[in-house]
Amino acid sequence: MAKDIKFSSDARAAMVRGVDTLADTVKVTLGPKGRNVVLEKAFGSPLITNDGVTIAKEIELEDHFEN
Repeated sequence: MAKDIKFSSDARAAMVRGVDTLADTVKVTLGPKGRNVVLEKAFGSPLITNDGVTIAKEIELEDHFEN
């Protein structure tokens, strides 16, 4: 199994994309008018929450450098 390694600006850019994706997802739940988010689970019924930590833990991005 080959390992992918990124250095310098490529690594930083991938991490920034991941942080931006996470922030865009969580920011809708913040504040007094925070909206609810539906999380689809592999089993059971969907989870409806407005808890940013729960949402952040459930996010799995395709690019493993962005995680």
